[in-house]
Amino acid sequence: MKKIILFTLGMLLIISCSKEDPTNMTEQTLESLDTQRLLSTKEINSFIDAELKKGNQDIWRNASAQVLWSAAVQGNEVLSVGFGNKGESFSKNRSPRLLEIIENISNVVASNEKTTKSEAIRAADQILNVIDVNVTNLKTVEELLKLPGIRYIEPIGYAEYNKSLQKSAGCSQEGQNINGNDYRMISPNTQLPWNYDIHKIPQAWNYSTGSGITVGLIDTGLSANQNLLGSGFNDGVSSGRSVQRFGTYIDSIWWWSNNLDGPNDRCGHGTQMASAIASPRNDNGMPVGVAYNSNLVAYRGTSDVLLDDYHERKGVSNALRAMGDRSDVKIISMSIGWVFSIGNIKDAVRYAHSRGKLIIAAGGTSTSFTNFVGVIFPANMNETVAVTGLRDDGLRCSNCHDGSKIDFTLIMQRAGNSDRNVPVLGFNNGTRSYVGGSSVATAMTAGIAALVWARNPNMSREQVLDKLKRAGANYPNRNSKFGYGNIDALKAVQ
Repeated sequence: MKKIILFTLGMLLIISCSKEDPTNMTEQTLESLDTQRLLSTKEINSFIDAELKKGNQDIWRNASAQVLWSAAVQGNEVLSVGFGNKGESFSKNRSPRLLEIIENISNVVASNEKTTKSEAIRAADQILNVIDVNVTNLKTVEELLKLPGIRYIEPIGYAEYNKSLQKSAGCSQEGQNINGNDYRMISPNTQLPWNYDIHKIPQAWNYSTGSGITVGLIDTGLSANQNLLGSGFNDGVSSGRSVQRFGTYIDSIWWWSNNLDGPNDRCGHGTQMASAIASPRNDNGMPVGVAYNSNLVAYRGTSDVLLDDYHERKGVSNALRAMGDRSDVKIISMSIGWVFSIGNIKDAVRYAHSRGKLIIAAGGTSTSFTNFVGVIFPANMNETVAVTGLRDDGLRCSNCHDGSKIDFTLIMQRAGNSDRNVPVLGFNNGTRSYVGGSSVATAMTAGIAALVWARNPNMSREQVLDKLKRAGANYPNRNSKFGYGNIDALKAVQ
């Protein structure tokens, strides 16, 4: 009996020692423990970099449960869950099948996060098939990944990717002196930017000025201090049109905040884009927009041009959905984006596209951390028209992206001076500024599209797009970097 007791005590001692001594752990045990570890932002960013350098902009699709969980925890503990069959981005009347998937998601979250089902879903879109859930537990993510009917799981609140380089990207409120060679005066005392003649925009005005067409702009809003985009929108020979402004952006560090920040621009970029599209043909000596008789609906969906945080991603998604529901909006201009795809915005783009909108998006303007990426999101989607900028010698602008996804180009930069781009209205009354990159190329292309649609009001989106393609310098061919090339506005409207 004593031998049995000693043997038992010996075995217990061995087992106890093996638990206390990590050198006795198997590689499988160590690997299992490592997958339970919360990754640092540096490790998550390394994963993102690796995916982007592979050419994969749908980065979270290849992420493990550990990466998704870590990014969620490091990003305000929120996950965006897209549900339904592949490509089922939206539904106005949800079927029992979709309702069952929502129920399954809420059950998984409630069970693992120790909360009620009603509290499991933090935000649910009524049209887009996407819900946001609060996640702190790795097991929650693991079980969500196993559920049928899940299209994507993304840490929508993760905003730590190269965060130090993102502050106020594309923003400027300062007026600038404009070189006298970068415009010429036309009646009734308005400035015609230098590149309009290259694209034969003044000649196109003999056929169309955009009257009767409404262009939607999703950007940083319109400056309350720029009268020509407000009460002076009908100035000079611009008349009988309207400008409307809305806000879907929430300026808060808390992802759960629901206090909309209003429609007014606090950055400057949205004001510049609105000017390039639809500034009036004024008598105040200020720059004119391409479609100076078109209507404008401007949404402040973001704080700057980079869609890098939760509220910007939700703001742009909500703006797209709202534009999609407006029968008067024909064209949506988006001189904003991000280096990898964002599920809820992708769903919203597809919704607006399904409603017949011509969505024109910026191909990308390089910064120190995006110069290795090709055409950015959402311009890289099949549902959008991607635009980039060129210099007046035909080469790509100094900070513009190019690639096979580009559909059109627009000349917007002087070859001899990268600071001399397109003159537009400034943030404040009586001021002007230069604006460049694929941003202004996109806004001006939206303006040209408005000229075409106003000339052919009964055309479908596809027919208008075909007119633009046929007016491209490369048509009927498509360049591998610049698509159909520079648009001849006169040819497009004839």
